[in-house]
Amino acid sequence: MALAAVRSLQQLKLAHPITLLLNSDEEVGSTISRPITEKLAGDSSVVLVLEPAQGLAYKTARKGVGQYNVQVTGVGAHSGVDFERGHSAILELTKLVQTISGFTNLQRKLTVNCGVIAGGTRSNVVPSHASAEVDVRIAKASDAAYVDRLFRKLKVSDPHCKLTITGGINRPPMERKSGTIALFKKARELAAEIGFSLEEASTGGGSDGNFTAALGVPTLDGMGAVGDGAHAAHESVVIEHLVPRTALLAAMIASIE
Repeated sequence: MALAAVRSLQQLKLAHPITLLLNSDEEVGSTISRPITEKLAGDSSVVLVLEPAQGLAYKTARKGVGQYNVQVTGVGAHSGVDFERGHSAILELTKLVQTISGFTNLQRKLTVNCGVIAGGTRSNVVPSHASAEVDVRIAKASDAAYVDRLFRKLKVSDPHCKLTITGGINRPPMERKSGTIALFKKARELAAEIGFSLEEASTGGGSDGNFTAALGVPTLDGMGAVGDGAHAAHESVVIEHLVPRTALLAAMIASIE
């Protein structure tokens, strides 16, 4: 879509240059590409992101994303011979997971999910190690510090166990702000001229648009293909929507002053 839109505009004398950025590490955190994305965004007046659409809608807001790793080190022991000498890391972690799950606050659109738990070696051993991988989603940038404080205040109840917490918010939220709203209104007008209606949506998933929006650069997301089954074996694209959405993308690029 991006290449087709840019090629269709080559004969026009646009008032601005077009920078097309393709990266391959977005799904694993954009660790390498993030500095490049932010540098190019800082040199741009707007950013248009070709992430998949939300249904048929463009995305004007995204939640920020964080990952925390919670490690508990206990004291191992034979569960039959020396049970009283052991201090279970799993027992402590289960208590912490209950507390961490309570960080979720749906009213402020803050969710915390303990998605992976690991620990122990055998059933006859008091476990000396346990860990949890926690996914955090926030709707407001101010909640990043709030959530981090909650994690840093966690403590174990057994003094013989040690708690180690790493991680944090690694993708700031893309909040629905005036620059993005103006871009969407322009896109909706152009879509009507092309012959279809356009809606906006927000999502709990992150993209590289989170980085550019956090810099204050007007960012419109979800301008890519319409489809189904993201990350699944039946992932697919609806071909009939490609042409009108590519035409809208080209019209948006041409309309930017």
